[in-house]
Amino acid sequence: MKAMALITDEAQRFSLEEVVLPEPAPDQIAVRTLWTGVSIGTEFALIRNKISWGPYPLCVGYQGTGIVEAVGADIRDIAVGDLVYFRGNDAMQLTDGTPVSCVQGAHCSHAVLRPHTTHGAAHLPPGAPVDLSAMFVMPAVGLFGVDMANPRMGATVVVYGAGLIGQGVIAACAHRGCVIIAVDVNPRALEIARKMGADYVINAAEANVTAEVRRLAPDGADYVFECTGLPQCIDPAMSLCRPDGTFVWQGNYGAAPVTFDFMAAHGRRLRMFFPCDDGLQPCRRAVVKNMAMGTLHWEHTITHRIEWTEAPAMYERINRGDHEVIGVLIHWSD
Repeated sequence: MKAMALITDEAQRFSLEEVVLPEPAPDQIAVRTLWTGVSIGTEFALIRNKISWGPYPLCVGYQGTGIVEAVGADIRDIAVGDLVYFRGNDAMQLTDGTPVSCVQGAHCSHAVLRPHTTHGAAHLPPGAPVDLSAMFVMPAVGLFGVDMANPRMGATVVVYGAGLIGQGVIAACAHRGCVIIAVDVNPRALEIARKMGADYVINAAEANVTAEVRRLAPDGADYVFECTGLPQCIDPAMSLCRPDGTFVWQGNYGAAPVTFDFMAAHGRRLRMFFPCDDGLQPCRRAVVKNMAMGTLHWEHTITHRIEWTEAPAMYERINRGDHEVIGVLIHWSD
């Protein structure tokens, strides 16, 4: 099967290339992509080789929506014409035979994948928006971390980093009735954080974060979610926890070892949680269902909707560090 995909090489050059996907096996489905969502943190960690899931060239992207165009002989619960949300392609190659690492290969006009795996596909709930639902992973990551740490109503929560993962944490904590303090250096991200449920916002580029948090929570926050994935942010975020508080390693810090101030955490008897991935299908279903119900207003996080032909230019823009870009949806077909 021929398709068009966004391809990245080792020099971090972005191009749209014709690729070849395998015909669906008995346990696979073929999907015509409608929309895909961009995960700036994880995708660019892969693009920049901060983490590696396979050799270059890469086809990144791990979240999308589409219409099923073919089903394998063993598939009984998915039919041609069904709307699904999916994680990516199982395999692809360039037309000259060069293998492409699907990490996870969602930014492609089509997807061929096994739906009944931990990172497969599922039916879109009735009423779920096909565009916003293509960004299901980030709010699911946030929901999973919140579910693990279990902040209760009235708890003071600091969300350190208001990118898309942080926005997912903010939304999930707002639904629980927490008092939320969002911290970031990007005014646009903080503006979105207010819309997603943050009670207070702190611009770390302009204010003393510790002093501002202590003004709001004199003993420190009950919960701190470190959402930047930047090693240099670990200790400053951890210092905002109260004694016997909880610190959540919500970011992805890459393959290299990270360090933190052990005695500071030890002396305050902090609990720590290490969420990984998006909580799998229960969390994915929850956020897409909440979008369908209108209780998760993820549209506030989307700063750009683009056509697939604009994807290379957008990726160049993100790679240059354009902080006006926060949430991007790529339109592939109708």
